[in-house]
Amino acid sequence: MKFENSEKLYKKGLKHLVGAVNSPVRAFASVGGNPLFIKKAKGSKITDVDGNTYVDYVLSYGPMILGHRHKKVQKAINKALKNGYTFGASTKNEIKLAKIVCDAFPSMDKVRFVNSGTEAVLSAIRLARAFTNKDKIIKFSGCYHGHSDALLVAAGSGLATLSLPGSKGVPEGAVKNTLIANYNDLDSVKAHFEKYDDIAGVIIEPIAGNMGVVLPQENFLKDLKEYITSKGALLIVDEVMTGFRSKFGGAQELLGVEADIICLGKVIGGGFPVGAYGARNEIMEMVSPLGEMYQAGTLSGNPIAMAAGIATLTELKKQNPYKQFNETAEKLETILLDSAKKHRVDVIVNRFGSMINPFFTTGKVTNFKEAQESDTKKFAVFFWEMIHNGIFLPPSQFEAWFLASALSDKDLKKTAKAIDKAMEAVSKM
Repeated sequence: MKFENSEKLYKKGLKHLVGAVNSPVRAFASVGGNPLFIKKAKGSKITDVDGNTYVDYVLSYGPMILGHRHKKVQKAINKALKNGYTFGASTKNEIKLAKIVCDAFPSMDKVRFVNSGTEAVLSAIRLARAFTNKDKIIKFSGCYHGHSDALLVAAGSGLATLSLPGSKGVPEGAVKNTLIANYNDLDSVKAHFEKYDDIAGVIIEPIAGNMGVVLPQENFLKDLKEYITSKGALLIVDEVMTGFRSKFGGAQELLGVEADIICLGKVIGGGFPVGAYGARNEIMEMVSPLGEMYQAGTLSGNPIAMAAGIATLTELKKQNPYKQFNETAEKLETILLDSAKKHRVDVIVNRFGSMINPFFTTGKVTNFKEAQESDTKKFAVFFWEMIHNGIFLPPSQFEAWFLASALSDKDLKKTAKAIDKAMEAVSKM
């Protein structure tokens, strides 16, 4: 497999793009080598500029849940394009998508569409502060909630990949009201509440997808919600990654917890830049123009994104692929573990719904500290061997793999063969 054109584009891109990329994880920093440049995608496959075609488990980090360029989504986009691209005014489809989203989340009466997960989260936090008249927010180490200043601490994912503890350019004042707790450790949350009386809320990924795939331990989320509610704080659940990926709605419902404020993105845009935050009426009526919490966006509710989102969610509800996702993820887990055992490689696998991730480690992974104990050098060898055998994975040990309903049995067989070759390569390190 050759990557000559990707290498040429990378070198050319260095002149006017930062690191030749527009998002750090695309730089392949933790796996080495030059990043791949993609030309096109269709269904479960993605093709680079050198003509190499891969089974895609990145899926643009989640939104392509139906696969790439699904015919019904494509048709909806083409129809919307004929009417214009953006109007700076309201459209009917904003109302239609809002109903679909609110109907899927029992605790959500109203939603506000924005342009990214980062926007959704920073707006949700502002809303929590406005509603409670308190300032501090608790986040969990290893959970990533976008790149707003207040949350760019202990943020997992890209920062973990680059071995950065935070970010230059974020002043101390921006994070003075951000408190860090340990995922799956309620006592670490309680310690903050015992020390401070001005905590507005706690933000969490119901399934942590930016330190791999890390699941909450039994009753952790339920106990968390019960405790912080007793303290007058709000639970903000960041479902930008998990929304619609384990059921038609949120992972929180499967986990037996109900958020006060929900953040969404990815799948609800069908591949276009979309974010959203929503809550019960009492909270959302704090938002301008109904209330005094200001938040705005010229491109929010973009008509093309709304059309793609409606088509994606409508088809997703029709397909109802969640049983299929669980079965496929279970097969992948078995393939990974059996191959690792065959080649005497230490691997554990975490999965939830249509998200899965192998960790090159001997112990369990229930928090960011345990995730960081994984062998990233082994992952790098595994990653490139998978690429050379036609499987496109996220270029980081700390990113989830995603499944699409377009994934076929043939794709899975190809993946199994690639995994076995990759584990063999790792065993020779």
